[in-house]
Amino acid sequence: MEFHIPYLSYRTQYASKYAALYHALHDSILENKLHCGTKLPSSRELAALYGLSRGTVNQVYDMLTAEGYLQADVGRGTFVVYSGGQVKHQPYKGKDIRLSSWGMRVREMAPVGRGREVVGEIEGELEQEQEVSFAMGRPHLDEFPRELWNRGMYEQVRRMTESPQEEAHVAEGHYALREAIAQHLRRMRGIDAPPERIVIVNGSMQAIALLTQVLVNEGDPVILERPGYQGASRAVLAAGGVPIHAAVDGQGLVPQPWNARLLFVTPSRQFPTGAVLGLERRQQLLRWAAEQGAVIVEDDYDSEFRHRGRPIEPLKVLDQEGRVVYIGTFSKTMLQDLRIGYVVLPEALLGAFVAAKRLYEPHPSGLLEQRSLAAFMASGGYERHLRRMRRVYASKFLLLQALLQERLSTLFDWVESDAGLHLFGWWRGDARSYADYAAECRKFGVSWTDASSYGVPEGRAGAIFGFAHLTDEEISRGVAVMRKVYEIVTKSPI
Repeated sequence: MEFHIPYLSYRTQYASKYAALYHALHDSILENKLHCGTKLPSSRELAALYGLSRGTVNQVYDMLTAEGYLQADVGRGTFVVYSGGQVKHQPYKGKDIRLSSWGMRVREMAPVGRGREVVGEIEGELEQEQEVSFAMGRPHLDEFPRELWNRGMYEQVRRMTESPQEEAHVAEGHYALREAIAQHLRRMRGIDAPPERIVIVNGSMQAIALLTQVLVNEGDPVILERPGYQGASRAVLAAGGVPIHAAVDGQGLVPQPWNARLLFVTPSRQFPTGAVLGLERRQQLLRWAAEQGAVIVEDDYDSEFRHRGRPIEPLKVLDQEGRVVYIGTFSKTMLQDLRIGYVVLPEALLGAFVAAKRLYEPHPSGLLEQRSLAAFMASGGYERHLRRMRRVYASKFLLLQALLQERLSTLFDWVESDAGLHLFGWWRGDARSYADYAAECRKFGVSWTDASSYGVPEGRAGAIFGFAHLTDEEISRGVAVMRKVYEIVTKSPI
């Protein structure tokens, strides 16, 4: 039958087929694209139309029925019964609201998102559990100490009700957590910073946004890695700055005599390639900062997980002049949705940064989680959790790295890496052949994160393979499928 909803476009936004189908139908009803009284296809017809299982379609129909959008009539079919989408609103006749320059720049930006995950439909009747997604940013949650964390949360709820408003206006964050972070940084990263120069933020992106607002005037050039984290680029553009894209090679950022006063860099593990910035280049960056009177923002996003080799000292350890701002996060080591990060600030920046944060948060958010994390760290639970997760992730890392090197080095140039939760490869062919290969892999249920959203040079293509959430069997099967797809396409073994 003829029937259309934007399922395929939603499939690029949602990891599961269920979520993509639910939102495609739900939004089409709300937007009046599916009118009240519209008869929907049977579960068999809709499943055949979009390559889904009938069970998935029935689940979605049941959910929308429970929410009052659909009604199933025995012997007749399933119909849209929601009529709210047909209400016509009168157009707004008032004058346009005038935005600031900052507001207009933010409004015109592309929706915030990470690198596009290469996803697609599966040919045939492959079950969902047979799909393998090497998507980046999905942690392994099976080993998370849920009971211990929950007990800590309950305890902090009790304590906070006994002493409300204790830290109501401390924009820097819970002091005990700042103390625990300072101790952790001294012992694990070699950074000697007092708690007074550590500020708790809602994830590293908040720190990046505040720093650009504090440091960047309209028209100021700001140095950014290319490829690199697009959140920093968006923050610079919103502040009216001019992004200057700096080249990255197998040793990370390539220093140049830039005429600028702010640099964002990921020296411990260049994002997204994973290259490690060597000592000589680190010293070059510090000399440049001293000569220019510049600030270097060091984003240390996932180097806590080192799988082999000696630990690499942060750039902040070498900083003798107070030029480096160090940003860390618990999003990779704890729960992704915890949204607690921290920033180590030079004395000269501390007052302005805290004032900027206080402007947005007169009352600091997430104090319950901050207090729970502080207690978790003080008890030794955090370090025990880190040791356990390092063992788990190291096993997955070494397996994936060995399989990629052994079976797919004809297709990709793999960037050498000793740490982190993803591996990066440059496609050996052109962008068109990469797109064709990725499309074929999708047909057989294997996907990964495409590097194009991070600003890869024109004409090149790269792939990012996250592994934290996958089992050893899924990692092995995913790589085997990728190899087999290439053999089918080229009709010759790799």
